[in-house]
Amino acid sequence: MRTIKFILQKEFLQIFRNKSMLPVIFVMPIIQLCVLVFAATYEMKNTNLFVVDKDLSSHSRELISKFNGSPFFTVKDIDFSINNAEDELLKDDVDAILVFENGFGKLVDKKEPAEVQVLVNAIDASAAGLYNAYILSVIQEYNLQLKAKLQIVGKDNGIHLVQNTYSFLFNPEMKYIPYMLPGILVLLVTVIGLFLSAMNVVREKEIGTIEQINVTPIKKYQFLIGKLIPFLVIGFFELGVGLLLAAFVFKIPILGSVWLIYLVAFVYLLTILGIGLLISTQTDTQQQAMFIAWFFMIIFIMMSGLFTPTDSMPMWGQKLNYLNPVAYFIKIIRMIMLKGSGFMDVAKELGILGVYAVSILGIAVNRYRKVA
Repeated sequence: MRTIKFILQKEFLQIFRNKSMLPVIFVMPIIQLCVLVFAATYEMKNTNLFVVDKDLSSHSRELISKFNGSPFFTVKDIDFSINNAEDELLKDDVDAILVFENGFGKLVDKKEPAEVQVLVNAIDASAAGLYNAYILSVIQEYNLQLKAKLQIVGKDNGIHLVQNTYSFLFNPEMKYIPYMLPGILVLLVTVIGLFLSAMNVVREKEIGTIEQINVTPIKKYQFLIGKLIPFLVIGFFELGVGLLLAAFVFKIPILGSVWLIYLVAFVYLLTILGIGLLISTQTDTQQQAMFIAWFFMIIFIMMSGLFTPTDSMPMWGQKLNYLNPVAYFIKIIRMIMLKGSGFMDVAKELGILGVYAVSILGIAVNRYRKVA
């Protein structure tokens, strides 16, 4: 223990003497958390809409007013020409076009099917799907109002509206920030843990101090424990700051146990630090370590479910995701923070992370060669 204590003193002194690294460790993650939570969102607001109204009826104007009153749409222009609308779409100044052909209002008055054409910019397929869904929801709401009016008139038109009630669990206001913040918090903890640990041992190789350490009677497990603990502490610090920001700045209620979050974070950080340590022991320069760490980081993040649901991946991708520790932690922290899940609810994922941590740390320790 005394040997590990001296190694820890050396590591913390090295960290705090490196003035250029302190902002990277303690300032940048907080700034990134505050920025990414608002930037990384799939909420479509201020969708630019161009309306081609060849009908100019009260019905077309009423439907246009519904788009104007929606927080999701901004009606950029109303014109008679479809060519002008398509020009705006080609210039990327609008996201969708709504076309009312002449006779739309008359068909509605006759209680006959009336058509509205929707043209959507589908370069971004995900965004296009949301644009279309939002537009259809507004039109569907208008349809329901028309049906209700027909019933009020008094004729038995065979129209019977079924009323349904619903409630949203765990995120009743349907905000995107409570969903994104836990995942981004995992991302920042991962960046700190993986990159710093990946560059740690290899830095000793570059400056030549690894040779001096290798000729000492320090056992390699003592050396590696001393290397890992400082970054474990830093990871806990980053997590704590993130949880405070979530509770007091973003007003996200943490429904589950904070201690359970830290328990899972402990196992997760051991896994990430083990991966970083393994990379560090197999590379000779910090540049090599950064490139390899970045390679794994990109794969872990893109397949983790942070931005896209893992269920939408092909089956081979879902099976490959069993080896992704980031996916496990994102799933667990969302369950604990937003649903109030307990230990037994996350025991399976936590057990997999535990096996992962023991395996990767064992491989890293075995691959480190203490050669004088």
